[in-house]
Amino acid sequence: MKETVRNFLQREIDLQVTPGAVIRVRHKGKIILDEAVGTNSLDADNVPITSSHLFDMASLTKVMVTLPAILQICETGEIHLHDKVATFIPSFQKLGKESVTIKQLLTHSSGLTAHQPYFERRLSAAQVLKEIDEEQLEYAPDTNVVYSDLGFILLMEIIEKVTGLKIDEYARLYLFEPMEMKDTGYQPVYGRQRYAPTEYYDHLQDHKYGIVHDDNTEFMGGISGHAGLFSTMEDLAVFTRMLENDGVHEGKKIIDPYWLALSKHNFTPFAEESRGLGWQLKGSGASPAGDLMSQVTYGHTGFTGTSFYIDPEQELTVMLLTNRVYFGRHLAMLRLRPRLHNIIYTTLFS
Repeated sequence: MKETVRNFLQREIDLQVTPGAVIRVRHKGKIILDEAVGTNSLDADNVPITSSHLFDMASLTKVMVTLPAILQICETGEIHLHDKVATFIPSFQKLGKESVTIKQLLTHSSGLTAHQPYFERRLSAAQVLKEIDEEQLEYAPDTNVVYSDLGFILLMEIIEKVTGLKIDEYARLYLFEPMEMKDTGYQPVYGRQRYAPTEYYDHLQDHKYGIVHDDNTEFMGGISGHAGLFSTMEDLAVFTRMLENDGVHEGKKIIDPYWLALSKHNFTPFAEESRGLGWQLKGSGASPAGDLMSQVTYGHTGFTGTSFYIDPEQELTVMLLTNRVYFGRHLAMLRLRPRLHNIIYTTLFS
């Protein structure tokens, strides 16, 4: 498997899909593949990519911060899934959004639009929330799935109102410190060569090193419920091991096992895309998880080139970190991930 996967990733690097890639695969709790291919950048000061490099996790923020936080405060009884968003954000209660629930935000079935370029007006986090209040729904809730960053910005606001903590502080105290994920968090401060940089920006005359790639999040102060998290393969491996272990890390409960199990149910049978609470489920259609992983596979992707997928049936976890936007956001990883997962599956089980 090692040579096959390395050769596959090297071909993608040669095609300038990404300058480097770090992959780790666990099967039945044991690491069976742990490889780093390429460099962190193509800049003059580049270094070989490693499992300790900081990657912009992009939308993995949704399932590494926002979802766990919501599940934790569900466990404490401070919220429940069918609570209306307006219960916590009264200004949201207008323009047909009165009945939108926390569950619908988590499952991307709220009716909210996918994205708005708030960054074009350099809006702060508070200003973005006001703008979302003025949004009209694009479809009736629980009739479709439209992947929406806006919903996870609202979830961040709910977490902060209920807990009294900013989301980055909450994540540090209740997620990352208990799991000793020392290199995971928002707004990291490291030396340049610790980063897997993202896109080139003219105003910087450089690629983004340690600056969040998501434009809206950058103007929101680098912190949001939909993006902004940085992490390493070493720390991601700790996080996914906790998920494999029913929410427990070295004897410490991080996420209640009943809530974690519920999060992996398909809440969107009315749509083509199968969605759990936060999770992208494999379902029967096209999936970044490929064609062969079981129907109970769950995970998530990040726009910057990050992903992880867990197949509980086969006890298989595949973690991939790349910085594919280094060459520009026009490049897609739609074909890379499913082909990679297929190769891993067939090499392991054939």
